[in-house]
Amino acid sequence: MYRPILRPRRGEMAALHHLDAAAARRVTPIVEVSPADRLPQLVRQLPPRTGVIAVDLGAVPDPPDPLVSPPLDLAEELAALGVAMVPVLRAYDSPRRLVEHGLAARMHLMRAVLRLQPHVDVRNSAQATATTTRMLAGAGLEAEHVDLIIDLAETACAAHADRFEERARHVLRWARSTPWRSVTVAAGAMPPNLDDLPTDEPVTVGRLDAQVWARLSEPGVGYADYGVTSPVRRNGSSHRQLPTLRYTADRNWWIYRWARRGGRSDDRCHDLCRTLVDSPHWPARGARFSWGDAQIAERSRSARGGGSSASWIAWSTSHHIAHVLATLAPTG
Repeated sequence: MYRPILRPRRGEMAALHHLDAAAARRVTPIVEVSPADRLPQLVRQLPPRTGVIAVDLGAVPDPPDPLVSPPLDLAEELAALGVAMVPVLRAYDSPRRLVEHGLAARMHLMRAVLRLQPHVDVRNSAQATATTTRMLAGAGLEAEHVDLIIDLAETACAAHADRFEERARHVLRWARSTPWRSVTVAAGAMPPNLDDLPTDEPVTVGRLDAQVWARLSEPGVGYADYGVTSPVRRNGSSHRQLPTLRYTADRNWWIYRWARRGGRSDDRCHDLCRTLVDSPHWPARGARFSWGDAQIAERSRSARGGGSSASWIAWSTSHHIAHVLATLAPTG
């Protein structure tokens, strides 16, 4: 099972909406919701093929009104849309929020995700045991119904990757003492800002997060990442973005930022996609590799409909999910 940590934006939701049935069975997205987000509206417009989404409300504070509950309100809205919700427990959740998460879990699949950031939430195994015991008791859930996510967050350089790998090994040894439903390691290595990268040529950025997970070589440990975005969240940029694709390969991303061919975004996107399709890292299956690759191939043939920043994230995320799934369980 692959658990990408995504934002509730049109691009990411479009990628989930266009998953094929086989991929959808192997993906459980974790969606990070902020107070300004309107996840139900996006789900209504672009229902995810997964049928299940884990929702992290860690950035949404407890409202002053004790009768208002973000987890329960969202659980009801998603149930009405036919999408199952799995609440995400965080170490800093209030007792009130943990109770609400437990109730939301009972409204849907009787499951939850416990997302633990060892560099932030706990310092040693004793503290990890005390923290997770408190969280499970607060939500009224048993570990057998909870998926543990060990979130290493930003893996920004090789030195970080080595340190995080060792930290992950310590936490995994601790995790074996509890019968979790599953255990997954998450990390992210995409830089928060791509504006300083060169334009009009593909540039590589190392997928250190995937390399850490591969080096762990722990049987039964699941994989999670931050898709094609950074764990470091930035406020929206006010300038018009260049056509940009974040194209996933085994050990890196190929970043395409295109200013070529003048002012029309459609022309720039067409030139970008044509360059990508002609590159050595274009997959052997080409447009059949994912919905996103089909969209890129179509734009490589025509300058019409060059898309928007949401489209570029959607195509990139779609290809990324397909590539991760192929890596986790190669076929043929």
